[in-house]
Amino acid sequence: MIKVIVTFPPGGSADIVMRALEPVVAAELKQGFVIENRAGAGGNIGMAAVAQARPDGYTLGVAPAGALTVTPHFNQTMPFDPKDLAPITLLAEIPFVLVASGNVPAHSVAETIALARAKPGALSIGHGGNSTAMHLTAALFTQKAGVAMELVPYRGTAPAAVDVLAGHVPFAVLDIPASKQLILEGKLNAIGVSSARRLPTLPDVPTLAESGIGGFESVGWFGLVAPAGTPGEIVARLNAAFVKALGDPSVIEKIRTLGAEPAPTSPEQFARFIQSESAKWGKLVSEAGIKPN
Repeated sequence: MIKVIVTFPPGGSADIVMRALEPVVAAELKQGFVIENRAGAGGNIGMAAVAQARPDGYTLGVAPAGALTVTPHFNQTMPFDPKDLAPITLLAEIPFVLVASGNVPAHSVAETIALARAKPGALSIGHGGNSTAMHLTAALFTQKAGVAMELVPYRGTAPAAVDVLAGHVPFAVLDIPASKQLILEGKLNAIGVSSARRLPTLPDVPTLAESGIGGFESVGWFGLVAPAGTPGEIVARLNAAFVKALGDPSVIEKIRTLGAEPAPTSPEQFARFIQSESAKWGKLVSEAGIKPN
């Protein structure tokens, strides 16, 4: 029986994707699966459990971007070392969207920047939690746009969505599952998506890059990892099974319904991706002087 530790609560994007993959992967490996949700500390608790597990291929983890590439730049003392994990494959990428409350007179990047410059330091951007990819996406926006805006952390995307909807915070960086319906219903103003290309689920919303924030690209993601020291042949077999499942039409449909995109890779590609993302966010944290709180 293979145990997969998902580092977020049931019903979240990572959980939904893993449950969509589970029957396909189980059939391919001819092996039973159990999914264990072990949330907390931005994914650190679950990742520590994976890192400490026996490296035999029977304990795996769904690793979030923040735990592997963001949090280490903030915390000198971590419950695990990312080097204690063996990358298997990237699973999915989830772009973010900068939104404004319906009572805020901003419907574009230009209007947002003008408003922020007219009230320096008076406006704020809510996000899904300190040291998360949404936190750094908000920070990247203020840096590249050259505006002073307070970054307000929430305990997850849902609370941030509730507050920007109610007008308690004027702007927020949200993931697509939390914001899509509110945007389509006209309850939130979509300023721009954080991906390099427009999203099929929100085709009328421009990217932040095409709206004048040159070179802007930031996406959330999660991938599959095992404890370091897991034999290469086991990693290769797991990779083949999950990559095949990520190409299954029913799985692709479920992932895209979330506003996410399947992103299968080789273990080597995933390892290089983790390194590049860590370097990218580490540079931003250093240059912008971002603090975790």
